[in-house]
Amino acid sequence: MRVAVVGAGGWGEHHARIFARREDTELVAVVGRTAERTRARAERYGATPYTDLDLMLARERPELITVCLPNEEHFDVTLKLVRTGIPLLVEKPLVFDLRQADTLINDAEGNFFAINFNHRYAEPVQRAKALIDAGELGDLVFATWRFGGEANRGGSPHANLIETQCHGFDMLEHLAGPISAVSAHLADKTYGAFSTVALALDFANRAVGTMLGSYDSSYAYPDTHHLEINGTEGRLVIHDTVRSLSFSKPGDPVERRWHSTYFDDESRTFAGTFDRHVDALLTALNTGAPPPIHARAGRRALQLAHAAIKSHETGRRITTS
Repeated sequence: MRVAVVGAGGWGEHHARIFARREDTELVAVVGRTAERTRARAERYGATPYTDLDLMLARERPELITVCLPNEEHFDVTLKLVRTGIPLLVEKPLVFDLRQADTLINDAEGNFFAINFNHRYAEPVQRAKALIDAGELGDLVFATWRFGGEANRGGSPHANLIETQCHGFDMLEHLAGPISAVSAHLADKTYGAFSTVALALDFANRAVGTMLGSYDSSYAYPDTHHLEINGTEGRLVIHDTVRSLSFSKPGDPVERRWHSTYFDDESRTFAGTFDRHVDALLTALNTGAPPPIHARAGRRALQLAHAAIKSHETGRRITTS
C-alpha cells in the first residue's frame, strides 16, 4: 500500500517510521512546509519530499494518507484531503472548532476516516477493557483520569483541554461508557491559558468520574498518567499508560499485576501503541471494514471539551448526550 505522510514534525517522525519499515506498506512521500526539514525526513525513510500537497497527490497517487500537523492547523489540509476520497488517518485533536469538525465528518461520509487515539492500544488499556467487558469489575461506580506534563502552548486558551485531555475523554468513554454531563473548574494561574483543568463527570450508566489535566506539571514525574476504575466487584489501576496494570478484588489484599516481560518489551513503549493501532487500521482498510477508531471519536472528544468550557463559563453542569 502506497502511503504519504503529511507533516514533518516530531510525532510525524513516528508516522514515517512505521510506514517505511512495514512489509505491507511503502512510504512514497513526506509533505512538509520547510523544504530542508522535509527533505531530511524523506531521505531518512527513503521517500520523496514535497512542499506542495497538490503536486504530491498528482505524482504519487497514495492509497493512504496520514496527517500530523501542528495542533491548531488541522482543518484546511484535512478538509482538502477528505474531499479527495483517499483513506485518511489524522492525528488528534480533530480540530478546535465544532463547526469545522461537523464539516469534516459530513464531507467524509462514506470515506475511510480514522483518528489516532493511540492510548487505546496500550497493553494495560486493552487488558483493562477485557476485564471490564468480562464483568470482572461488576457494575462500574467511578472512574478517575489524571494526566499532566509540561506546557504545549498554542493560540487557544484551551489547548490543554482540547489537544491533550481529548485522550482522557476518549479513554473514559472507551472503558466506562458515554459521559452524560460535565462540571468544570479551569485554572489560568501560570501563563494566561487554562493550563490546568478539573472536571466532575456523570456517566450514562449512573457512574461518576473525575478528570485532572495539567500543563503545569512534568512528564518526568512518576505516575504522570494515572487511570483508576472502580466497580462493585473490583478495581483496576493503569500507571503511565503502558507501564503497568493492577487489578484487585474487594477484601483481598493480594492484587494481580501486569507488566511487560523480557521478550515483550515493545509493549512498554508509548510509541508502540501507534504501531499497534496501525496494525488494526491496515487490517480494516484491507478487508473493507470501517476504521477501528473513526474520526467521529475526535468530534466527540471535542464536544466534551466544549461542554467543559461552557460549564466553566456559566458555572453550570452541562449535559453532553
